[in-house]
Amino acid sequence: MLLFGHRFIDSEKFYHISDIDAIIHTPPSSTIYLEFNEKNLDIINHLNVNNIKSAISIKNITELIYISALNTTYAIVSKELAKKAQNIVENYLLDIKIIVKIENETEIEHMAELNIDGVVFPNTIIKTNS
Repeated sequence: MLLFGHRFIDSEKFYHISDIDAIIHTPPSSTIYLEFNEKNLDIINHLNVNNIKSAISIKNITELIYISALNTTYAIVSKELAKKAQNIVENYLLDIKIIVKIENETEIEHMAELNIDGVVFPNTIIKTNS
């Protein structure tokens, strides 16, 4: 299981950007975080074309299919969507990891029992401005 932002584990950070220009304000080899919506498609396509790792927050399975086709590294999902999304990824052998936002480390065990790929704590997502 992947753990992002746990106090015991050193892990990569996710850099939340609002436009393509903000990418230059992130460290080299950063993972870029975005919420999926149509206005962010230019950024998502830019990340895909330039092989930049991305973590995209989604609200439903249709968005999961879209971001998988756009070579997103991580799908950030709600606890409610987690198991359904994980099943889709496994059934279709999609090359994307399902990551659930959690607030408390007591939630790790439940996510592990659901066979979720990983969890992310809020302190891992860093807002970056252009």
